[in-house]
Amino acid sequence: MPLYAVFLGNTSLPGLLQPIMLWASLITLPLLIYQITRLKARLDRREELFRLISENAADMIALVDVNGRRLYNSPAYKKILGYSSRELGATSAYQQIHPDDVQKVKAATAEARRTGVGKRLEYRVRHKNGSWLVLESTASVIRNAKGQVEKMVIVNRDITERRMAEQKLEHHALHDGLTDLPNRALFLDQLHRAFDRTKRDPTYKFAVLFVDIDGFKVFNDTMGHVVGDSLIVEIGRRLANCVRLEDVVSRPAGNAGDGFHHADEVLARLGGDEFTILIGSIQDPSDAIRVANRIQDALGPFTVAGRDVFISASIGVALSSTPRARAEDLLRDADIAMFRAKTLGKSRCEFFDQEMHTKAVRQLELETDLRRAIEDHEFRLHFQPIVELNTGHTVGFEALVRWQRQGCLIFPDSFIGAAESTGLIVPLGKWVLQEACRQAQLWQESNAQSLTVAVNISPKQFADPQLVSDVKDILAEVHVNPCKLHLEITETVAMADPEKTRDILSRLKELGVGICLDDFGTGHSSLARLRRFPIDVLKIDRSFISHMDSDAEARQIARLIIEFAHTMDLRVIAEGIETSTQADELRTSRCEFGQGYLFSRPVDHSGVTRLIATQRA
Repeated sequence: MPLYAVFLGNTSLPGLLQPIMLWASLITLPLLIYQITRLKARLDRREELFRLISENAADMIALVDVNGRRLYNSPAYKKILGYSSRELGATSAYQQIHPDDVQKVKAATAEARRTGVGKRLEYRVRHKNGSWLVLESTASVIRNAKGQVEKMVIVNRDITERRMAEQKLEHHALHDGLTDLPNRALFLDQLHRAFDRTKRDPTYKFAVLFVDIDGFKVFNDTMGHVVGDSLIVEIGRRLANCVRLEDVVSRPAGNAGDGFHHADEVLARLGGDEFTILIGSIQDPSDAIRVANRIQDALGPFTVAGRDVFISASIGVALSSTPRARAEDLLRDADIAMFRAKTLGKSRCEFFDQEMHTKAVRQLELETDLRRAIEDHEFRLHFQPIVELNTGHTVGFEALVRWQRQGCLIFPDSFIGAAESTGLIVPLGKWVLQEACRQAQLWQESNAQSLTVAVNISPKQFADPQLVSDVKDILAEVHVNPCKLHLEITETVAMADPEKTRDILSRLKELGVGICLDDFGTGHSSLARLRRFPIDVLKIDRSFISHMDSDAEARQIARLIIEFAHTMDLRVIAEGIETSTQADELRTSRCEFGQGYLFSRPVDHSGVTRLIATQRA
C-alpha cells in the first residue's frame, strides 16, 4: 500500500489540497510583503544615491525620454549654462543646441536607441547669455521590462576652455608669431589644395606671388631688430590690404573641422622679409600683375621711429597653367622669378614664364589704353549694309565698332574680349548705341527714312540692369523712331538664363525696338523656349553660309533654319555672304536678307552716304 494512503485513509486527494493551499498562502503573503518592502527601500536608496551624485557632480546630468523631452536636469546646468530647471523643462532637449550640430546630435540619439550603446559626442550649446560652449557628451540607455529603450541618461562636460587652448596651439603652429599671418606650413597646405583642385578642374587657374622687400637687411642692421619687426608688421598689414576683397589673410585653423571651407587665396609670411600670396580663380595673367602693382603702390613711405622710410619690393610670379609635378615647384618658380626681378634692378615684377609675362603686360597695357580711349573718344562706327536678297536694295546697316589707336584702325577681335573682361564693354556699348541712334536719326531726317540700324549687345551689357533704361533714355534723347533700332543678342547669351532673357526682351519690345537673335545655329537652343522669346529676326551664323558652296550639310542646315524661322513668322538674315552662288542658294531657300563682302565691306559715315546715293541712282 502506498505511503500516502496510510495517512489519508479513504479521503479523496482534491478535497485535502484546498486546506493545504490555504495554509501555504497564509505563510507566503507576509513573506511577499516583506520582499516588496525591501525592494522599495533598495530603490529608494538608489534614487537617493542618484540624486546625491547628480546634484553634487560638476558635470551636467540629464534624463530624457526617447522623444527628447527633458525629465530631469541636474543643478550643474544652472551653474554652467545659466538655465534653471523650469526654463529647461519648458524647452526641447535640442533647442539650445547649435543649429549646425542638431542633426549630428539627433543621429547619435537615434543610434543609441537602436543599438543601446551611446557614443562620445562633441557639440555646441548656447549659454543663457548668448555665447556658445562646447560640450563633450556620453549617453546611457534605460530599458523597460520589455527590453525597449525607454529613457536616456546623458552626461555633459564643458570642454570649451580645453578646445580654445587646443585651437590656440594649432593656430600658433600654423601662423607667424610676429604678424599672425599664415606661415610656410599653412601656405603650403593651401597651395596643395589649389594644386589638387587644378587636377579635378582644368579650368581653375591660380598664381603664386613671391614678395621680397628690397634692402630690408640693411635697414634692419641699421635701425635694429625692434624697429625692423615693427616695419615687417606694417608691411604685412599693407600687403593684406592689397589682396582682393575675397582673399583671406588669416583663418583660425580650428574651424576647419566644423564645415569651414578654406578660401582660394592666402597671404603668408615665410620668414624674414619674404611674403607669399596665393591668388585663386584668376582669369588672366594680368590679374597677378594687378595685385603686384597694388603692392608696389602700397609700399610707399613708412614712418618708422620718426623717420620716413621708402620701401620697394621685388615680386616673382608663377602661374598654375605651366605644367609642374609638385605644388612646391610653383613656390620654387615664383622664388626664381623674384630673384630675376632683383637682378634686373629691383622694385619690379617678373613672371617665371617670360612669354606669359609679355602677354600679361600687353593685356594690362591694352586695358589701360581702352580706358583712355573711351575718355578720349577714339572709337569709330563703321556700318555694313543689310540687303534685301530679292531686290538688292539696302534696308539697313549693322553698326560695328572700330578703335582708332595711334593712327591704326583696330578691329573688335583685338579688344572686345579685354573690354568684356574688365567691364569697359558697358560704357563702350552705351556709346555705340548712342552713335548708332544718332546716325539712324540722320537717315530719318533725310530721304533714307526706311533704313534701320542694328547694334550688337554683348553678354555683360545684356546682364547690366540699366540696359533697358539706357535704351529708353537714348531713344528719347536722340528723337529716333524706336522701330529703326534693332538690337542683336547671340543665341548663347539668350539661352544662358531663358526666363531672364524673356523678361528683358519683352521690356525692350515694349519700347518699340526690333530684336534679332544673332549667330543662330551655333548654340544649343531649346526650340520650345525659343518660341517664347519676342524676337523678330533670326541671323544665320556665317560658319554655315561660308561652306554652302562646297558642303551639302551646311546648305541643308541653312535651309532648315530658314524653314524653322518662317514657321515662327520670323524673318531671316544670312551673314557672311561672299559669293553669288551663296546668294542664289539663299534666295532659292526664301531667305529675305543678307549681308557680307559680296555686297559691301563695313564702311564709315561717308561710305554710307555714297552707298545710299548709288542705290538711288
